[in-house]
This record gives sequence, C-alpha cells and structure tokens, in this order.
Amino acid sequence: MSTTPPSPPSPPSPLDGIRFAFGTLTVLPVRVTRWDREAARGGMLGAPLAGLVVGGCAAGLGLALLALGAGPPLAAVASAAVPAALTRGLHLDGLADTADGLGSGKPADDALRIMKQSDIGPFGVLTLVLVLLAQVAALSQLYGASWARGALAAVASAVAARLALTLAARAGVPAARPDGLGAAVAGAVPVRGALAVTAGCLAAAAACGALLGPYDAVRTALAVALALAAAELLLRHCTRRFGGVTGDVFGGLAETAATTALVALCLG
Repeated sequence: MSTTPPSPPSPPSPLDGIRFAFGTLTVLPVRVTRWDREAARGGMLGAPLAGLVVGGCAAGLGLALLALGAGPPLAAVASAAVPAALTRGLHLDGLADTADGLGSGKPADDALRIMKQSDIGPFGVLTLVLVLLAQVAALSQLYGASWARGALAAVASAVAARLALTLAARAGVPAARPDGLGAAVAGAVPVRGALAVTAGCLAAAAACGALLGPYDAVRTALAVALALAAAELLLRHCTRRFGGVTGDVFGGLAETAATTALVALCLG
C-alpha cells in the first residue's frame, strides 16, 4: 500500500512578512498566516512599514485636533496615545517590565522572572511616567513650532521605534528565553538586510525633513540615528544582563527609540 508523501511547505511570500509585522506589532486586523523563521525575518525587515502606518495615524489625529481648534498640548497627548492604543500598550508594558528587571539588580534568571510577573514595580512606574511626559512635552513643543514639524516628528519617531526592532532582531543577538516573541525573531534578520533597511529609513527621513528645509533634513535623519544609537546601548546592556532579548526588551527598545527621536527633534 503506497502512501502519498506530505507536500513541502509553500515558499515564503513577501506578504507573509508584512502580515507578520502588522499582526505582531500592531492591533490592526491582520492575520498572521505563517509563524516560522522566514516569516519572522520578513516581518522584522518590514517593521518600519508598520511604524509608518502607526506614525501616520498618530500624526493624523494630532492634525485633526489642531484643525478643530485644539492646542498643541492636546494634539501631543493624542499623538502619543495612538501608538499605545495601536499596540495595546505592549511596548509600554515591555518598557516597564524591562526597567523592573534591570532595576532589580538580581541575576539574569531572577530578573527574567520579575519581568514576567503581571504587576509593575516602582522602577517600571517611574520609567513609564518619565517617558510619557517626555514624549508629550516634545510633541507639544514641535506642534507649537508648526503643525508640519509635529506631524513629521510623530511619523519619524514611530518609524525609528520599529527600525530599532529590525536591528535588534539581527543575526548574533540571542534570545534570553526559549519561547515567546523574542525567541521567535531573535537573530532572524541578516546583518546586511538590517543595515540596508536602516540606510533606506535614514534616507527617507532626510527626504521628508527636506520638505521643510535643508536643516530639517539633517535634523530628522540625525534624530533617527540618535534613536537607534540609544536603542543599541539599551540592547547591549540587556543582552549582558539577561543573556539575550525578550519580547519585553523589544518593547523597551521601541519606546526608547521613539522618545529619543522626539527629544532630539526638539533640540537645536
């Protein structure tokens, strides 16, 4: 009696990566059809695209409130709230958990256990408050300078946040746990691919900034670069402390990059 061998899995499609990016990094109704290394690689390479959509929504709500007569502070609060809403607060939760793990001063296994607990400790609360205040204050200043600069900042910071995840998922960065999102994407992205996406995002940031003038072109690209540098410092520290990355660390990296980009855009 002969048996038919199972058909080989279908080759990965670029759409699989896009679905993975939007399905794991946003709450938009996108169904993840593949959960393997190829899809994770495509998803992390496409993460800045998800950031572009999130940032566009954040800028759109901020501009809508300004058009309706609201002031820059309210527009800033709205623009800061949209990324949190479109991720169900997962990145902020990851930031808080990472702060608790790092602040505990305990060995890696104990720190990872603290991060996995459902409650938020004092380090996490303090970090959340300061980060959200910095984001709102920066966006308020930028919206007050001009609606265009505020909108550009909302988009650039969201893209920088997801671009930091692309770099954090590069080959050579280990996972701290054998399960979870961190394990699914850790080391999935080739270094050359991550660098190519980074170069493209920096060029796009400069091009968008150039619409406001040569100075804004340099400042926007520099803000994204500084955001990536801050996220890289946190990534290396977390890798040393925890032995690798987790989903919480990815959330912390995203919020660190977004906040750094916004603060950098306020300077100079």
